[in-house]
Amino acid sequence: MDTTDATDATATLETRELRYFLAVADELHFGRAAERLGIAQPPLSRAIQQLERRLGARLLDRNRRGVALTGAGEVLLHEGRAALDATTAAVRRTRRAGGAGDPGGPRDRLVLAVKAGASHELLHKLLDAYAAEPGAAEIEVLPTGMCEQEGMLRDGRADVALMHAPFNSLAGFDSEELMTEGQIAVLPAGHPLAAHRTLSLADVGDVPGLPLARWPRHGTYPPGPGPEIHDQTQLAQLIALGRTMTVLPDSARAWLWAEHAAVPLTDAPPVVTHIAWPAHSRSLAIAALVRTATRL
Repeated sequence: MDTTDATDATATLETRELRYFLAVADELHFGRAAERLGIAQPPLSRAIQQLERRLGARLLDRNRRGVALTGAGEVLLHEGRAALDATTAAVRRTRRAGGAGDPGGPRDRLVLAVKAGASHELLHKLLDAYAAEPGAAEIEVLPTGMCEQEGMLRDGRADVALMHAPFNSLAGFDSEELMTEGQIAVLPAGHPLAAHRTLSLADVGDVPGLPLARWPRHGTYPPGPGPEIHDQTQLAQLIALGRTMTVLPDSARAWLWAEHAAVPLTDAPPVVTHIAWPAHSRSLAIAALVRTATRL
């Protein structure tokens, strides 16, 4: 392939081409990627070949065993996903800002992503304190599942998020630390371990008949015998029924049922809650919300 000059090609890379490539890179199969995109396979194959010619690099190795990413393909997978997320975020945030500041238009609105059930007391205090600020923007609270705040912040579904290290990655975001807390084992109230004053991670790692619940990480469930958890209500019911247990930040006590017991874990790493927002943001509303959060 001609690799003499790809500058013009990168300048005209289209979001449609990125979506096509990312679908193939995710599926590593042209047929499944075409089905996911809702198009026929031949046009998809031609589009990828044209993209490779314009970039002057082979992105995929194709053989009878399937499809694999080349080194250049790995780069475009990483960079292209970030670029597509940024484009999608720009569209979503622009639409939310549409009309804000115009006479008679809507006031600013921020979408705050939070893990369902986490940092309940902190969130309550933050919303009340910020609402009392002059010119406060409207806050839409968007509850999420495990580790979903990152993706929502990157692709513009959220403007700001409460993130929890070490579970969430703060890479690429600006953030301020808000609080640090321990972790608890959440068990059925009638289980023998519920009578302990404290437990260790080893105590809860392999309990006969009471496996740890499994949360998805970036869309994939880790291996294990425990049930796959889709939302907080499902988790709460399965614990109450004696089918599973879980480990959560101490602030999760706020949503526990009477059928649950919470026991502190002595050796679990602390959970640090941050407020995070896009590093390039110039939003005055986000800045005001962050100032309020750091004062609490």
